[in-house]
Amino acid sequence: MPITHEGLAKEFKWVTRPGEQKHIGEAIDPTDPIMQEMAYELIVGNNVDVDRLTREALDSGYSANQILDDGLLNGMAIVGVKFRDNLIFVPEVLVAARAMKAGMAHIEPILSASGAKPAGTVIMGTVKGDLHDIGKNLCIMMLRGAGFIVHDIGVDSSPEDFIAAVEEHGAQIVGMSALLTTTMPNMGRTIATFEDMGLRDEVRIMVGGAPVTQDFADEMGADAYGDNAVEAVDRAKELVALLAELRSS
Repeated sequence: MPITHEGLAKEFKWVTRPGEQKHIGEAIDPTDPIMQEMAYELIVGNNVDVDRLTREALDSGYSANQILDDGLLNGMAIVGVKFRDNLIFVPEVLVAARAMKAGMAHIEPILSASGAKPAGTVIMGTVKGDLHDIGKNLCIMMLRGAGFIVHDIGVDSSPEDFIAAVEEHGAQIVGMSALLTTTMPNMGRTIATFEDMGLRDEVRIMVGGAPVTQDFADEMGADAYGDNAVEAVDRAKELVALLAELRSS
């Protein structure tokens, strides 16, 4: 029996904003049963079954893109919403991430071999003085799942680290994370360094982390703020689209 949007809501009692319920329901309900089962097993962190279902789907003729969109990303979208709404916590997110990785191991080589154009290139790092990386790593996984090439420069990253990575990889987007309020100002220092180097117009910068807010992002001069990993993907897509419009005008 297909695991529907309503079934997931009843089973996990996940609470979302009304618009998100409609959006997630419209994404999940029309999908095939194997995709719904894959999303379910990912949410509960069953990496063995996600691995099995991914292989079965490929053997049955499903495309790598269909598995990514209808199975894995649908599941991770719910994980992201539940995490944001404090219905699950870091341990549950990590096991879901492990399940996502099990599925991606089968489809990433196919997507790479197909020559599919990436959604964009992103540099991700935790700012200088901050050693926390769980939120950053979740964003990276979601961005990669959405088709972005992501270069992770790790934690305790200086402004020069971000700039060097942008220049090396030709990235359009820089994502900065901070968990400590004492390290948040380093986001502003990094943005100022991009300005000083004459590179600010070449990239778009998004920020996030538990203590970060939209007001702080605006004050620091960031281009976007993501409250969670799902929003980080949405903001990255918007920034790439805006850059493309600017460069074509």
